[in-house]
Amino acid sequence: MNDQGRDPGRTEWETAVLDGGPADGIRMRVADRPSVVQVTYPCELEGPAGGAQAEAVYVYRRDPRVQREPLRYGIDRASP
Repeated sequence: MNDQGRDPGRTEWETAVLDGGPADGIRMRVADRPSVVQVTYPCELEGPAGGAQAEAVYVYRRDPRVQREPLRYGIDRASP
């Protein structure tokens, strides 16, 4: 076991919740405590797109102060 009490050879899944933005309140499972989670929503295209797709992208950053489940990810307002 490492310092955080995790077995490095085994994937650890934890519950996380998103705060703010369009995905506010969504709960999910994450592995290895990623620092960033990306959420996408499909956009409707008007007219011929030639197979192209568009998605709105939102970035959520993990709050490092939260050490127990549920982990918290807040919307990054500076993201594209």
